[in-house]
Amino acid sequence: MRSGCPILALFARVGRDAADTITFVMTRGLHRYYGANHLHFITCSCYQRRPFLRTARCRDRFLSVLEETRKRYRFVLVGYVVMPEHIHLLLSEPEVGTASTVMQVLKQRTARALLPKKKPGDPRQSNLFGKIPERTPFWQTRFYDFNVRAEKKRGEKLRYMHHNPVKRGLVAEAGDWRWSSYRCYSLDEPGGVGVNQGWGKISFRASAR
Repeated sequence: MRSGCPILALFARVGRDAADTITFVMTRGLHRYYGANHLHFITCSCYQRRPFLRTARCRDRFLSVLEETRKRYRFVLVGYVVMPEHIHLLLSEPEVGTASTVMQVLKQRTARALLPKKKPGDPRQSNLFGKIPERTPFWQTRFYDFNVRAEKKRGEKLRYMHHNPVKRGLVAEAGDWRWSSYRCYSLDEPGGVGVNQGWGKISFRASAR
């Protein structure tokens, strides 16, 4: 079994010059690698896997916020799917901030848009019944980020996303699910979110696995 430091292994793969531009973001066991012009396959779940995105209205609203965020932070959205309790995104590194910045803004804005508005509390109720419970979060705190370094892996992630609704039994065909990028690829149909718009310098390394 091979052992060693995973960070040093990454430096060996991308080379010294490229490694100088890489940003490492580490948060309690999570390692995120930015600056190498890779795509990022992101998975984010609703709080406790609750189906907060189960309605068409909520999924449409999420896509609207996603498009606003894409334009503001200037990243290429390569693919996506919105499921009832989680999302998958395949995106480039943004021109503004990092993928973590994008996800922070996206999560905050969708939570504000989709969570029920909190009514002003009566301070007398607090005295009678104790502390008023806080509003339930919309998203899990963390998200999963997988660096996509090769064209082959990019295709695998797109197929995985597009067939997720079929695998879950939500629809019979991938094209029947409106909340993914499948129809953009198969029918060249523009959706609510710009897919593959604004391509810049993306690095796909054939030797990467």
